[in-house]
Amino acid sequence: MISLTSPVETWAHRLPAGIKLAALSGLTVTLFLTDRPGALGAALLAVFGLYLSGGPVFLRQGLRHLRMLWPFLLLIALWHGATGQWQAGLVIALRLLTALALANVVTMTSRLTDMIAVLTCLLAPLRGMGLQTRAVELAIAMVLRFTPMLTENGRRLAMSWRARSPRRPSWRIVMPMVALALDDADHVAEALRARGGILNDRDAGKD
Repeated sequence: MISLTSPVETWAHRLPAGIKLAALSGLTVTLFLTDRPGALGAALLAVFGLYLSGGPVFLRQGLRHLRMLWPFLLLIALWHGATGQWQAGLVIALRLLTALALANVVTMTSRLTDMIAVLTCLLAPLRGMGLQTRAVELAIAMVLRFTPMLTENGRRLAMSWRARSPRRPSWRIVMPMVALALDDADHVAEALRARGGILNDRDAGKD
């Protein structure tokens, strides 16, 4: 599986994952406290500065991760343009892009094990109440791990399409992507069963 973590070492890699996740939560909430496009645009430029601080390779990798957002941004623009609410559409698009760009910085500069450790700490009160949280931790870890893999599968299918047709890739690659995702999910389920399934917190503590 492909990791979202950037191999390029930056100053943000040295910050604890808990601090970065807390900052991400606070800054994301702050984005919803203003409806001024100028303020949101300035926030987006500040996030762009974070990418620049990591160097050109880090910047290119970060922008490549965000490239998948353009269909959603285009849809927002078309809808609000058609309804005459272009400023509201601009505000939503800037919020979405800034928040996800911030989240991308966190995942690119944090190891998955560190983020899961933070999640485990946050879920500790629920375990004290007798609730099992290991499935939640595993689900979040799998989402973070499999997202770049699904993106890579889509890129390879698009390349295969271009090699066989002069037309641009279209919705026809959706079904192969779904089939690949289901096949990967089946392999992961078999691997989990081979390892005894998802242990509950009590059993995990015995290992």
